[in-house]
Amino acid sequence: MAKESMKARERKRAKLVAKYAAKRQALLDAGDYEGLQRLPKNASPVRLHNRCKLTGRPRGYMRTFGISRVTFREMANEGLIPGVKKASW
Repeated sequence: MAKESMKARERKRAKLVAKYAAKRQALLDAGDYEGLQRLPKNASPVRLHNRCKLTGRPRGYMRTFGISRVTFREMANEGLIPGVKKASW
């Protein structure tokens, strides 16, 4: 389980990216790179990191489900994810 401070920091960054998205795009279209430099560092979408929605784990993230591989396996074995079942041959 990730620390609450790390999860909160990611949420804060996501809000900042959304807030400055239109302004960032306008500056990019105008070619004003000095204006881009004046934006906050955390307003850049590159600084976002995918995290598991349930545990906050930063690694092993599965985009289609929005959870980590560990959480995915636990939920799939319990039958909590529709359309996913354990392969057996």
